[in-house]
Amino acid sequence: MNQVTMKKIGVPGKIIFVLLLLLHKSKQEAFNDQATLTVPENEVGWMETLDDEKLISDITIPGTHDSLALHGGPAAECQAWSLENQLKAGIRYFDLRVSGFGLRIMHGAISQHTTFPDVFNTIKTFLSQYKTETVLVRVKPVLFLLKCKVPDLVENVIENDISWVEEEIPKIGQVRGKIVFVQKNGFQLGIPLFETDKHNDYIVTDVETKKQKISKHLTEARDEQNRADQVVLNYSSGTGWPKFRLLKTPKNVASQINPWLYEYLNNESKKPNPKPCFGVIAMDFPGLDLIRKIIEFNK
Repeated sequence: MNQVTMKKIGVPGKIIFVLLLLLHKSKQEAFNDQATLTVPENEVGWMETLDDEKLISDITIPGTHDSLALHGGPAAECQAWSLENQLKAGIRYFDLRVSGFGLRIMHGAISQHTTFPDVFNTIKTFLSQYKTETVLVRVKPVLFLLKCKVPDLVENVIENDISWVEEEIPKIGQVRGKIVFVQKNGFQLGIPLFETDKHNDYIVTDVETKKQKISKHLTEARDEQNRADQVVLNYSSGTGWPKFRLLKTPKNVASQINPWLYEYLNNESKKPNPKPCFGVIAMDFPGLDLIRKIIEFNK
């Protein structure tokens, strides 16, 4: 908006314009649906300050749900950033749906135009540049045909010197520069997982009800007993499509949930120390400030 236009709208108009800008900025910080990313270099390696003796299960970790679901239209797309940009933004947990057909990354029946070997090499390259970091990866075998072959095919790709595939929960000092694999159903390599989501919690018929479920799950995640010998995983993602709520796409749900989640975590962060540990929070379309807020719980 140029100076002439600003003069014409007057002082009240200017105030409204500024407020709209601030509101837009606030939403964008928690929710992002743009492929581009600008992040300060000194923020990328956020795990550098973590105590080497801290267990991975005692870290609050920003993650993404269906991490590479970038293609397939409104019902299928869950993220806007590429894998490289998610890593630079601070995401340290990735949820991969892998088929036995060439280890293609899928979302349902939709190919995401990449493969597990490509993903592994991208993370490997990132970790070679940011050696203080560690990245958690959950592999979920999908599609009925050849689904049973996924664990063996993935194991053939994994390089042991940069991978943690043991069940024991490692300390961060043991896995800097490494990929930590997380168990899921038919994929038994790596550390155990405790999911706070119950059956069909991902289906959103009402956003307010979804917020209540997320709040309940995060409360459950704080319980140290649930983090004993396992990593806790929470989801803030959801969709209404299985129940034909066609307007409740993953993006639409995230645009409402993410700003709320930011405020929820912001309020939690202001409570007296010690700060709670929430484990992994897997999101759709997270914005930089939401990721930063999650990371704050480790400081």
